[in-house]
Amino acid sequence: MTGTPKTAGTSGAAGTAGATGTAGAAGRRGRWAALAVLVLAVLLVAVDATVLGLATPFISEDLKPSGTQLLWIGDVYSFVIAGLLVSMGSLGDRIGRKRILLLGATAFGAVSVLNAYAATPELMILARALLGVAGATLMPATLALIRNLFPDPRERSLAVGIWGAAASGGAALGPILGGFLLEHFWWGSVFLINLPVMAVLVLVGARLLPESRNPDPGPWDLPSVALSLAGTVGVVYAVKETAAHGFAAGALVAGLSGGAALYGFVRRQQALPKPLLDTRLFRNRGFSSAVLADLLAVLGLSGLIFFLSQYLQLVQGRGPLEAGVAELPAAVGAVVAGLAAGRAARRFSVRVVVSGGLAAVGLALAALTTVDRSTGYPLLGAVLLVVGLGAGFAFTVTADVILSSVPKEQAGSASAVSETAYELGAALGIALLGSVVTGVYRGFTAPAGTPDAAHESLGGAVEVAAHLPADTASALLDAARHSFVDGLALAAGAGAAVLLAASAAVWFLLRGQKLDDRAAEH
Repeated sequence: MTGTPKTAGTSGAAGTAGATGTAGAAGRRGRWAALAVLVLAVLLVAVDATVLGLATPFISEDLKPSGTQLLWIGDVYSFVIAGLLVSMGSLGDRIGRKRILLLGATAFGAVSVLNAYAATPELMILARALLGVAGATLMPATLALIRNLFPDPRERSLAVGIWGAAASGGAALGPILGGFLLEHFWWGSVFLINLPVMAVLVLVGARLLPESRNPDPGPWDLPSVALSLAGTVGVVYAVKETAAHGFAAGALVAGLSGGAALYGFVRRQQALPKPLLDTRLFRNRGFSSAVLADLLAVLGLSGLIFFLSQYLQLVQGRGPLEAGVAELPAAVGAVVAGLAAGRAARRFSVRVVVSGGLAAVGLALAALTTVDRSTGYPLLGAVLLVVGLGAGFAFTVTADVILSSVPKEQAGSASAVSETAYELGAALGIALLGSVVTGVYRGFTAPAGTPDAAHESLGGAVEVAAHLPADTASALLDAARHSFVDGLALAAGAGAAVLLAASAAVWFLLRGQKLDDRAAEH
């Protein structure tokens, strides 16, 4: 993704000032120093999310995953995060947000080593899932601590803006740093870059970050945690399997089981006196509309972005570093738009900025339906810049709408829902649009006697071609690349349709919605 600023939060009283006097414990200079530590956590997650796409061709060549396993490597991280965000945010309310941030950062670094040295596709999938567990502790804690560090609304807005800019900066830094490492070291090195960041975060954060927690959070409800995780993973797994292989009994069972678990989660939250998630938040039209816009926008984008790095490297022959630099315009656009989004929404209107941003992204994706193997970088760079600008405007304003649509004491739950929609959209996008690319790709006609591995993924075809005679290898790669580009173009068209539909829906759903400087005082 572009690393567009997204909110993340804790449940219930994540935003309450009744933590432990966080703001008072840190002076003005101390607050900003503490923010710098939180920015490191954001960078940790943003860099990790963006380097995977660059590393995918190398992972595919080394571990030889099937097409389905490759998709799982790409999306299981988001599945787990989406299922655990609310739960981990709630846990931070109870044991302390500083404590869970430092524990999560330590675990993130340790599991990154497991990712780096995974020797089989199955172990890689497990390592990515565990990294998702650790990541789910980081994002809620960072914004919850910011909420308590900065009681002044104007200072807090600036702090959140810096936090979001760090996410976009991490998205820009990830491909470049990852590309450099991939050109000089093995693919596992892109995960080991988490270690020095984690070490600084833990050592400095232990001294600078003040502790905060909800003084009366209620018990951490383990059945709710299990229902949330099982429901999210079950539903998304069913969607992915159906998109890739058509209707099957296993996918149907998983989908029904996941739906039942989510239904049970909602009913349980309604019955608990202190739920992990207050479902009444969704009665607010602005809140619900902004969350829906986030989910649809990320869904339309992420599947395409996941395969773009493979296109740049395996189709156009760019090196990893060059491919990383080529994706830079998206992050630049996101940073620029994110800084200007609030002012634009107050001058024009919320729905103009959000709907316009989504429409711009949709039109940019529509332009990619014309892509072929020789498409020049001016078109690709322009498309990525427009995607970053549109997403930066839309996501930043929806984040503001989500936070300002609820009372201050519910800001944590609202933030968790926003980040969950973002991660769920990413997982669904990779599952659905990724399955479109894979489905079209598998249909190409290979030279006689070509191993089946060539049809599993483009990386597999490149690996197979390396062991074939020159003429046969050339014919295989031509057919495989042509088929991959066809799938990519079709996925871009599908993503464009989703974004344009979301833009139209938001135009009506956010009618009359405004940003107000007094919203932070609700």
